[in-house]
Amino acid sequence: MADKSGMLTRKKDRKEKEATEATKDVSKLPKKEEKAGVARSEATGDGEAPAAQAEGAGAEDGAKGENGELQVEPMELPPFEIISGDRIDPFQYKFQFKNVEYSSGRNKTYLCYLVDKGNSVDGLLRGYLEDEHTGPHAEEAFFLQTLPDYDPAGKYTVTWYVSSSPCSACASKIVEILKARKNVKMTIFSARLFEWEEPEIQAGLKALHTAGCKMRMMKPLDFSYTWDTFVENEEQPLNLWEDCKDNYEYYHEKLSDILQ
Repeated sequence: MADKSGMLTRKKDRKEKEATEATKDVSKLPKKEEKAGVARSEATGDGEAPAAQAEGAGAEDGAKGENGELQVEPMELPPFEIISGDRIDPFQYKFQFKNVEYSSGRNKTYLCYLVDKGNSVDGLLRGYLEDEHTGPHAEEAFFLQTLPDYDPAGKYTVTWYVSSSPCSACASKIVEILKARKNVKMTIFSARLFEWEEPEIQAGLKALHTAGCKMRMMKPLDFSYTWDTFVENEEQPLNLWEDCKDNYEYYHEKLSDILQ
């Protein structure tokens, strides 16, 4: 690990660079993205929303049905707040998935998914979700909108590539679902760590890890893979940004420290 003084200097330099970069990138957003929105880290305003969500999603062990099995609390999904599709706009991908340390202006969560049901007839389910932070986050919406027909007798291998790691409320909900659905195996690849310095976020990531969810940071090869698989790239290769590998190593180190 680098010494603390070196890390602080690097963090300061990257923060200044990101502040300039975010201003430049946001100015290029299409008009549909120019509405008042804040980064995921600012989306809750006065900070009351996460607490409210945590209370609603919090029961760690979930409710139990008559047969003693864990039951997942139902989630309501308001209309027009979750966008789903097959391919992401290339500009949005480059902006939202960029693995910078400071994510100012990145006001959405993009979730690319692959689902293997272990059934050759169904094949591999692939697509993406994006949220507007006015209702359920993309992580919650996935289990209603993408995987609503859950078969207790089946086997599910779920892989996510997300623009930022889950917030504490989403982490609690995912843990609840994994405890209730033992035949669902998950791996989450994150471009960035969301508010990783906050104790409740670290606790959420640890809980996911303990529940069997594999937590990974996106490597340069993962960015190229998601570009080829989930983006309207017109067969153009992804030109990775200058600090992609360094930023991956930075986040990988932070995640390893949190999960150890």
